[in-house]
Amino acid sequence: MNTFRNIQFGSLLAIAAAATSQAFAADVIPTKRVEVQVETIADGLEHPWAVEVLPDGSYLVTERPGRMRVIRNGELSVPIAGVPKVSARGQGGLMDVALSPDFAATRKVFFTAATQRTGGSGTEVFSASLSADGTTLHDVKSIFAMNRFTSGNIQYGSRIAVAKDGSLFISIGDRGNRDRSQNWRDDAGSIIHINADGSIPRDNPFKDGVKALPEIWSKGHRNPQGIAFDAADGKLYTVEHGARGGDEINGIEPGKNYGWPIITYGRDYSGAEIGEGTAKEGLEQPLYYWDPSLAPGALAIYRGKMFPEWDGDFLVAALKFQLLSRMQRDDAGAFVAEERMFDGAYGRMRDVVIAPDGSLLILTDADDGTLLRVSRTPASNG
Repeated sequence: MNTFRNIQFGSLLAIAAAATSQAFAADVIPTKRVEVQVETIADGLEHPWAVEVLPDGSYLVTERPGRMRVIRNGELSVPIAGVPKVSARGQGGLMDVALSPDFAATRKVFFTAATQRTGGSGTEVFSASLSADGTTLHDVKSIFAMNRFTSGNIQYGSRIAVAKDGSLFISIGDRGNRDRSQNWRDDAGSIIHINADGSIPRDNPFKDGVKALPEIWSKGHRNPQGIAFDAADGKLYTVEHGARGGDEINGIEPGKNYGWPIITYGRDYSGAEIGEGTAKEGLEQPLYYWDPSLAPGALAIYRGKMFPEWDGDFLVAALKFQLLSRMQRDDAGAFVAEERMFDGAYGRMRDVVIAPDGSLLILTDADDGTLLRVSRTPASNG
């Protein structure tokens, strides 16, 4: 998720904290650096995918089957009207949601979904305005759709990172066809960069469309389900699913090729080797990789006030390993340690977001999914 958007509503910290439901007892859990408490804000969500904090302290949540809801005082709203039909098959459905930087004035949101068209399904991006009462999406527009919709229902991506200028960086998976990641005339296996209206930004590396599609920012990605800016320096990062092993953290730069499937630290699910090895000239190395795979969901880069001990750390939600990975960096930005928090305690973790008060919001991916809030225990404030 986008780190910049996590600090949009700094003046509303008290409101956001007050919105936490008191209906669930908090679990107190020690971590390496600080004792935390984990509260359940709401349950009863069907495979929730993404969460955002609204200016009034309520939460906007997507559910993969195609619903968007508001959570207020621990209660789920009825589904928000106006969400377009999605292809809720396999890994597809309603996925990420992000607020426009000017949401407080415009009520504008962006969201991604797997949708159905001629040829099959693919990743599509929409903009809309959320009504003042939070019940309806108005002025829903498709602002981007990947250029090839195909059969199969896996590896759509897709997360949104909103830049300071309001443009969107969107992660698109290879849709289960690895060769598409090396086709520069195919949106699959790419990071896409578009303006909020779907037009092509002037700083895109292939804006003239000669060497690659003009919307492509980078290629060679397998299935990036986390994307975020570091608010401290504006750098963009992804976390990506490998095959059997080879989940990656990548620092994303314009025009670069991140190698999948020519190079990878993973193997095919059959055990066979993939590609040409782990390195090749002209292809980017990951900043970090996991083997075995932890199946990364979302990414947040911590720059909040509640946990100064975690400043600059990468927080990665993990699906397969059912934990939150805290990746510690040194002064040069290299990853030097990993802490695996909440291991197996809450199930598959799909999204992690830094709330305005510095607490963490985590969504668990299940038939009866939950929204969790992780905060500092009073005892650890001294």
